[in-house]
Amino acid sequence: MNKSLPTYELRIDPEKDNVVNAIALVDEPAIESNFIAFSKDQNVEFKFASNEERMELIGPALIPDMKIFRKDEDGEYNVFFSKNTIRQIAQTYFQKGFQNNLNIQHTAVPAKSFVFQAYIVDGEMGMSAPKGIDVPEGSWIVGVKVTDKEVWKDIKAGKVKGFSIEGLFQMFSKIDKELDAETKEAMHILKEITDYLSNKELLT
Repeated sequence: MNKSLPTYELRIDPEKDNVVNAIALVDEPAIESNFIAFSKDQNVEFKFASNEERMELIGPALIPDMKIFRKDEDGEYNVFFSKNTIRQIAQTYFQKGFQNNLNIQHTAVPAKSFVFQAYIVDGEMGMSAPKGIDVPEGSWIVGVKVTDKEVWKDIKAGKVKGFSIEGLFQMFSKIDKELDAETKEAMHILKEITDYLSNKELLT
């Protein structure tokens, strides 16, 4: 992932219907502006239930501060979601009753599945990530029940590997953390030089 790309924070605004309204089961990262998916090199996949007959999946739908590569008519850039926004997304998703809105590959093909459990990873509340899934605090974990055997066969065959959210977002500019650290250091050095020159002028 190119760290030099501009980075933007994504937020929702329920009052303007800018919300996450669906989850897709996908194999490839999406590039359309209203789809957000993890890329292959981020290795974020869901897990099967220990008992295959249950036809259940569990995994992260969103991870805080993780840079996600985007490409659209405006060019290439990275986006991320904050912990607060992810919590708001999860709450709004259920408040509006979107838990049955699942599809295959961001198409009109229904996934014949539904979200039956979900939570935010929160150590203080004793809510940890599922076994075998390494994600930080603030991640949105989703449990999905698959009701169609053909869809389940595709999942087992590796044709779909993870979750990808759909929605409308507001984009806010934010300096990349690596660049931000460099900028702060440069500003500190500049201040020291300015102070030195100012003191020199006073002495002369």
